[in-house]
Amino acid sequence: MTPQQFDFRHFNPSAKLRLLTFALLACASGSVWAQKSSAPDVRFPITPGQRATAQQAAEAGVPLSELAPNAPDTYTVKKGDTLWGISGLFLKSPWRWPELWGMNLQEIRNPHLIYPGQELYLDKTGGRARLRLGRPGAVIDERGEPGTVRLSPRIRSSKLADDAIPTLSPNLTEPFLADALIVEQNVIDNAPRIVAAQDGRVMLSRGDRAYARGLPSTGPAVRYHRIFRNATPLKDPITGEILAYEAQLVGRSEVVRPENTRQLVNQDGATSTEIVPATIDILEAKEEMRAGDRLVPEPPREFNVYTPRAPSVAVDGRVVSIYGSAVRLAAQNQVVAINRGSRDGMVRGDVLAVLKAGGTLVDKTDPARATIKLPDERNGLLMVFRTYERVSYALILQITDGVQVGDRLVNPR
Repeated sequence: MTPQQFDFRHFNPSAKLRLLTFALLACASGSVWAQKSSAPDVRFPITPGQRATAQQAAEAGVPLSELAPNAPDTYTVKKGDTLWGISGLFLKSPWRWPELWGMNLQEIRNPHLIYPGQELYLDKTGGRARLRLGRPGAVIDERGEPGTVRLSPRIRSSKLADDAIPTLSPNLTEPFLADALIVEQNVIDNAPRIVAAQDGRVMLSRGDRAYARGLPSTGPAVRYHRIFRNATPLKDPITGEILAYEAQLVGRSEVVRPENTRQLVNQDGATSTEIVPATIDILEAKEEMRAGDRLVPEPPREFNVYTPRAPSVAVDGRVVSIYGSAVRLAAQNQVVAINRGSRDGMVRGDVLAVLKAGGTLVDKTDPARATIKLPDERNGLLMVFRTYERVSYALILQITDGVQVGDRLVNPR
């Protein structure tokens, strides 16, 4: 039946009553309809590997030895919680979130759809741990078996996508996602550029009109662009190879009229070509713009959802740069670029361990005064949240000491 065919008025009184009863019971069940649906939500992707891991955990549970030492028996999800934080409450390794989800696969079909007010109960029967929504066996009949739960109709209204708790606090990554811009050398060389401003102005700000060259006049029209300058090379700290360029975002623009050319004929009959640059309006300005600044098409909007997980491939990477900071050491909640990208198997949500390089010193207890190298020690964790072909950006989640360029990154254990 199509939406156009569905008309509540066409049902007889008995059918209407059944439909209303079903709707009220669905609202009273304590679970959100979006969670009960078996159809995946395309806005909140789940990888086959994460689902397979969760299915395995759902069948056998998680060994009690994998639980955090102070894992609570019950926990009520609160506004402001994150999947990373809740996973850390129950498991020794927060990146093993798919296994926490797998404890309750039948009730939490999508790990991205968990809401404030839901109660999580840790079931440790049989020497294995499983996480459930609602206390198991809360109602017992006279035979000692689960009885009937009587539900009172209640209705609540909320925007599901807005209320679902995020993997990380949005304020940590969303400003960065709007500002960071990775470009390749050929993009820089061929990017359209601002050539002039209206009325001969030198500097441009929001609401100003400007003119640009290099915007395509044929093919699909791109209306919105990001404006950038000062593309800084990101170099591999081991090989010195330039992996990509990190550009400084200065604003956004909208194309008002495309670039075109026209033929002019002078009094002698000779012809010449006149170039009319494209007209653009400045929509946003992080700082003043000027002639020479470059334009790249506005990328499609991303749904910033991540499921913490250990990488599916072996990783031996390095920190390339500390974003937006002139300091030598990065702290918790700062963003760093790493020398591993999508071509190396990195995906959003991959958690990596940061290793602090062990020092080199002379063994004074050795008569031969041999030089020794102390082992690298784990310094913290970071999570990849944006990938490009050869580089990725990651957020530092936990840290013991400062992170610096060249620090080694490996799979967490």
